[in-house]
Amino acid sequence: MNVSISGHHISITDAMNTAVREKLEKIERHFDQIQSIQVILSLDNSGAGDGGKKSHKAEAIMRVSGQEMFVQAFEDDMYKAINEMADKLDRQVRKYKTRQERKKVRGTGRDERYEDIIDTEAAPIS
Repeated sequence: MNVSISGHHISITDAMNTAVREKLEKIERHFDQIQSIQVILSLDNSGAGDGGKKSHKAEAIMRVSGQEMFVQAFEDDMYKAINEMADKLDRQVRKYKTRQERKKVRGTGRDERYEDIIDTEAAPIS
């Protein structure tokens, strides 16, 4: 799994880097077919109308075969934002994995009811 962590209007410290990688390891344990994850940590000043309170934002774009998943989290503390971002990503991964497993169980063929209808129509009427 390829992980890239970058900062926007903020410098990434070793502690932030470690926190992100530890949280992403949990996600990788649930789903091992992840191609890459791009994490962007930023200091968002768009909340200036809220009394000038700065908001920390953590975003992640995860690529798996055939799909991209995007999550973002806003918090007043960067580590809270990282935790929330990882939780949201984990929920999406579990949902994606459940859908994939359901497709395998259901299969791509027709179900038995359809076969019964075809057999009934093909039977000669006496």
